[in-house]
Parts: sequence; structure tokens; C-alpha cells
Amino acid sequence: MPRMTEIVADRGARLRREIRRRRIHGLLVTDPLDVGYLAGFTGEDSWLLAGAGKGCLITDFRYAEQAEAECPDFTLVVRRAGLVEAIAPVVRRKGIKRLGFDPDTTTVSLLSRLRKSLKGVRLVPVQRIVGGLRTIKDRAEQQAIRHAVGVAEEAWAAFRKNVRRGMTEGRLAAELDHQMRLAGADGPAFPTIVGVDASASKPHHHPGAKRLRRGSVLLVDFGAKVGGYVCDLTRVLFAGRIPSHARKVYSLVYEAQAAAIARVGPGAVLSEVDAAARRIIADAGFGEQFQHGLGHGIGRQVHEAPSMGPRDVKGRLEPGMIVTVEPGIYLRGRFGVRIEDDVLVTAKGHEVLTHVEKDLEMMVL
Repeated sequence: MPRMTEIVADRGARLRREIRRRRIHGLLVTDPLDVGYLAGFTGEDSWLLAGAGKGCLITDFRYAEQAEAECPDFTLVVRRAGLVEAIAPVVRRKGIKRLGFDPDTTTVSLLSRLRKSLKGVRLVPVQRIVGGLRTIKDRAEQQAIRHAVGVAEEAWAAFRKNVRRGMTEGRLAAELDHQMRLAGADGPAFPTIVGVDASASKPHHHPGAKRLRRGSVLLVDFGAKVGGYVCDLTRVLFAGRIPSHARKVYSLVYEAQAAAIARVGPGAVLSEVDAAARRIIADAGFGEQFQHGLGHGIGRQVHEAPSMGPRDVKGRLEPGMIVTVEPGIYLRGRFGVRIEDDVLVTAKGHEVLTHVEKDLEMMVL
């Protein structure tokens, strides 16, 4: 595995090529996730000026020592005033006349302040310049996500042993979060979703006081965050027995997911991967009960590009992308079933990174 300095240097080189292509002189990076990606910095309240010679990290005294250790190849500016005031002399010193910024992460208020502080500098919106780079995961990122998967899977195994009938959704969610931290997670990748029976028909249900009973359908959507990277899985468990009505739905979702995963590979059209699963569910008469997209990218965030859905989704899968594949059927007032795995697009096809059991008969508690 390359050292962090080599990884950061490679990301910087790719960014500089993109900056030249966009015809700007430098890029102001204000999003903490983008700063961390480009510089290897794990602190907060810091900006990065990239593309004009040596990269410059602007931080404050709280992170000065940390920045020196984590970002040895960047010029460090320890600010005494605000970030906007600190960036202005650096931009002037570097002679930047066309400065790029990401309109998705720059507020109207911040843009107004930058314009006042950077008179004579043209601020150029360059959408997804860093986000586009982050879409393709390098070897270090792939390894980080594999690590997060391993932590989540260890936690899941311990969680299953501790599930008891009578536990509330909130208690179950807390138990899984606890097990993820014990396994080495910095925390959950997102608020853990636990739904029992009718609650499981809500794709993003907030765990409440509903209790697990014999014959209950239990949907759990969870992920671990480790070292700045996340994973995302969903499994459905059955308390004591599998109700006949749930058996049919589970088998259908299982089949739909398998069909979609089989379509994942370099060059695959995003909407067609979605269609592979959606067609199976619709043909069985449950098309209206599968309303969300098939999946999304993961990385430093739980929802990243690309998106796989039925409408208004353009593009193809490329090697290095890591996406979720998560078809579902949600029967309002009754129960819901979603099965979700994380899949790496490889040069020749795909690799399923998550290995938690999902065969129907293995899902009984």
C-alpha cells in the first residue's frame, strides 16, 4: 500500500490536471471532507488552496501541530483572524486571477464575503471538481472501505447474538452502535435504522418504542465509519419464524438484488443496472412498492456519486467506483424488506465487499 504522502501527491496531480482543464489558476477548497481527501488532514475549520504551486493549508492554532504532522508537503498558514481574511493575502501572493470554488459547498453569504475580500480576483464556479475525483476510489480508499466493512460485519455478528424478543427498536439500534464502537468504529456511518414490522415499511424509519415479538420482521440498515470512510448494509431478520407473506417478498428482493449485482461492471449504464432489479419487482406486481433508487456511491460520505435510479440518471460505472445495491419492497402498515450490499467496480467486473449472510433460512433469530 502506498504511503499517505504518495497518495496525497497522486490526488494533487490529478486535481492540478483538472484545474488546468477548467482554465482556472487555483481552487479554494472549503468542504472539510474535500480538504481531508486532498491533504490527508483530519482536523476541522480549515481550508485548502490548491493548484497554484505548492498547496496551502489554512488552519488555526488548535490544529497547527496536527497539520504539520499530517500534511508535510503543504505550506501551512496558521491564521489569527477569520478564514476569509486569511485566504486573501495567500491568493494575492500566488498571483491568482481566476480562483475556482465549488458552488455546492459555498454558501451565498460566504461567496459575498470572498468577493469583497478578493477584489480583482474572478471567482469561478467549478461544480464537482473534487467530488468527481472522489467518485473513483484509489487503492487506499478501497482498503479503508474494506476495513469499515470488516468492522461492521464483526459488530453485526455480536449484535445478532444479543438480540432478544421484547427489545425496542431504539434499544436494538443502540446495541448495534455499541458493538460497532467495540469493533473499532469511530461511530456509525449514519443514524442506524431499525424497523419492526410496520415500521420497516418506512425506508428511513427513526427507531422508536416498538418491540420485537415472535414472528416480527426486523429491518436493520447500518454502517460503520472508520478512519473517515464508511460502509452501508441492510439486512432483514425474522424473530422465531418466517411469516409466509414475508417469505415471498424476501425471496423476490433477493432475486432482484442478485440480478442487479450481476449487471455491475465497467461501462454499465447506471439506469440499466437499476432496471435489472426494478423489472423483477415490477413484474411480480410490486413496482409501486419500490420507489427509491437502486443504490448510490459511498466513500467519505454515505451518499456520494454515482446514483443508480430509474429516472434522470445519466452515466456509466467505472473501475474504482464503490456503490450500494439495495432494492426494496415496502408494504405500508405491514412490513418492508430491503437487502443492501457494497460493490466495487473492477476492471473486469465487480467484487461484492460485504459478506454478511443473507440467505433466507439464515435470517431467523
